[in-house]
Amino acid sequence: MDLFLWRHAEAELGQEEGGDDLSRVLTPRGEKQAVRVSAWLERQLPDSAKVYVSPARRTVQTAQALGRKYKIKDELAPLEHPSHLLSLVRWPQGKSTALVVGHQPMLGQVIAQLLGLKAEECMVRKGAVWWLRYREREGAGQTVLVSVQSPDAL
Repeated sequence: MDLFLWRHAEAELGQEEGGDDLSRVLTPRGEKQAVRVSAWLERQLPDSAKVYVSPARRTVQTAQALGRKYKIKDELAPLEHPSHLLSLVRWPQGKSTALVVGHQPMLGQVIAQLLGLKAEECMVRKGAVWWLRYREREGAGQTVLVSVQSPDAL
C-alpha cells in the first residue's frame, strides 16, 4: 500500500479572536506551492488513488490544485487523533493508494509512528508531501519512505 501525506500549503495567519480556523485560506504563495506539488503528485499517483481531505478550507484549496475528485473527511480535521487517519485509509491492509491532505501535528505523528521514530512527531513543512509504502519482506511488515518533496524544491 502507498500512502501520500500532503500538508496544506501556506495559509493566512490565524483569525482574530473568535474566528474560525477552518475558514483560513491559502496565501498567493500557498496557491503556487499547491500547484507545484500537485504537478509532481500527478506524475506519481495512479488514476485509482483515493484522495481524502480535511474539512479546513486551506486543505480543500490545496487538494483542488490537483484537479482530482476528493472526499472531505471530518476525521482529518485539525487536532484529530492520528489513528483516525490510519483507519480511514485502512493502513496497512488497504489495497489502493491513498493521498491525505491534512495538518500538523497529525501528519507528523503518523509519519513518526509508521517509521518507528523515537520522537512523537516529525516536522512536515507547509506544502510538503511524504510518500510512504507498506511492504512485506521475509514475513515481516515494513514501512519504507519512498520520497519527501517540498514545494520550494520543485
